[in-house]
Parts: sequence; structure tokens; C-alpha cells
Amino acid sequence: MDDLTRFPKADPVEIFRNRDGLYAPELLAAATIGLDFFSWLAQTPADAGTICASLGLAARPVDVMLTLFTAMGLVQEKGGVFHLTDASREFLVPGSPWFVAPYFSSFRARPVYKDLLEVLRTGKPAGWISGTAEKPWAQAMESDAFAEQFTAAMDSRGVILGPALARQLDLQAHHRLLDIAGGSGIYACCLVSAHRHLAATVVEKPPVDRVARKGIEKRGYSGQVDVIVGDIFSEDLPAGYDVHLWSNALHDWDAPAVQTLLVKSSATLPSGGMIVIHDEHINREKTGPLAVAAYSAFLMTITEGKCYAVSELESFLKAAGFAGVEYRTTTGDHSVITARKP
Repeated sequence: MDDLTRFPKADPVEIFRNRDGLYAPELLAAATIGLDFFSWLAQTPADAGTICASLGLAARPVDVMLTLFTAMGLVQEKGGVFHLTDASREFLVPGSPWFVAPYFSSFRARPVYKDLLEVLRTGKPAGWISGTAEKPWAQAMESDAFAEQFTAAMDSRGVILGPALARQLDLQAHHRLLDIAGGSGIYACCLVSAHRHLAATVVEKPPVDRVARKGIEKRGYSGQVDVIVGDIFSEDLPAGYDVHLWSNALHDWDAPAVQTLLVKSSATLPSGGMIVIHDEHINREKTGPLAVAAYSAFLMTITEGKCYAVSELESFLKAAGFAGVEYRTTTGDHSVITARKP
């Protein structure tokens, strides 16, 4: 049995950021060159809704863009209205002696730049591999080869993130955990490794369920973690569990879908049950952190979701009937939000 309570000596966060923040420079280029966004905002400070209506953009990607630019120190929000900062006014608006937008002009030829302009205008995710005929992520996951490759990638990160998550959770009073859309099952395995009294079930769609079973067996956790097939959107969540884990899952879906899923958790958990949302989270004020805002730009491009703010999830959880919302940081720019069903 693999020891999933160990921690690496070094911090991998900068390695993760090199991958997760890949699209942030592309989004800055798309806004600067493709939309002339900063010149427009210099003349017309506006709220998010006005920006969408005036520039013909979709709400979800604009929310992600504004959060990223706030974290970069390029815009600031005052009473719901976004304004330029000194930095963007000096460097990104024509007429300034220090105008550097032409420095980004070479981005025009890059496939991701083109994808981002389309995502900003339509709100629909681009293909997983930019510039190819690859399907968007959710559809690509129906392929055996892609599902195995993607699940293995997320598993490699989970071996590091999972023990840190387990250390932040008090599960003494709980006994059965449902890892929803749990991928390889790495987080379920880490939690039962740290909390020996716990049993866990991973619910996944084919073909990921088969990938999960192989991984769990290879690690030696088949006795503590099982896998069931389920569609979290078309079916109710299975009953009989007093902890629901959503680890790096809710960020794949838009706000209405996330709200629907949290209502399903609330409907199925018993009184006193716990919900655990493990992910990278934007702060309550939606001003950063920069690394998470950059990752949100990546997610916005390839999925229907984004990184949600702590304040957004608090609101969704309370609306779904949860109480006692708590927030704690873990590792690798991740954090965990917990709440209980009264």
C-alpha cells in the first residue's frame, strides 16, 4: 500500500504555476491588441455588465479577465465600476510616451490568442489543444485515450495536494466519503490513508471509472476505496455518505451548474454531513491572488467554468442550505472550503 501521508521536501508551487498560468499573457494580449480594451476603458470606466454589452463580450470570460487584470494591477474596481490604474494608463493606452502595446502584436499569430478572443465573445470553451480540431475538455473526456492521459496528469498533482488536504480536515465524526467526479481517486485514497476509520467511494463517468479502479488497485487501496459509475448531472447523488468531496471539480462548470450540484449535495447528505470543496479559489474581494487568477484564465478557455471566489461559493453554499462555512489554505495555491448541513 502506498504511503499517501508523505510530503515532499521542496515546494512545487512554482512548477505548477508555469503550467496553470500559461494563458494569462495570452489573455492580456487578446484584450490589449484584439479588443483595444484599455483604450476603451480609459474613455469609459464601466461595470462588468456595461463592458460586456459595449464590447460584445460574454459575462463569464469578462469576469475572469477583470479579476486577472485587477490582480495584475491594471484595473481597479470602485463601487462596481472598473477604472484603469496608473500602470495601464501609462503603458497600455495610445498617446502615452511609454505605450508598450505593440510589444504584444506578435501574439496575433498564436492559436491561443485567437481562441481567447472567441471565448471572450461567445463564452464557449475552446478545444483542449489550441489550433487543432480537438474537442472541448468535457467531450474529449469521453475518449479512452484522452481520459487516461488527462486523469494521469491530475493524479500526479494530487499525490502532492492530497496529503495537504487531508491534514486540514477533521473527519473524526464522519465515516463514509463520496469523492464526486473524483478522477483517479487520488484524493479519496489520501483521505482514507490519513483517516484510517474512513471508507470512500469515487463516483465517475465512463471511461474514467475504469482508470480510477486501476489506479486505486495499483496503490493498494481497493479495500478502502471503491468506484461506482454515475452521471452527476442527470442522476441524484448516491445516499449513505456523510462527507461529500468536490476536489478540483466545480471549476469545470458555470455558476448555474455549480449551484445545481451543491443543491444535490445538500439534498443527499444527512443532517450534520460535511461538504468539502478543494480547489484554487479567488479571494472574497476578487482581487487575486494573481496565480489563481491566471489559472482561472486557463480554465475559462478550456472548460465551461473558472476559479470561483470564496464569496461566490459561500453564497452558493448558503443558498443550498449549508451552514458553518470555513476556509483554509492547503498547498500549491489550493485551499479548502467546508460547510455542514444543519
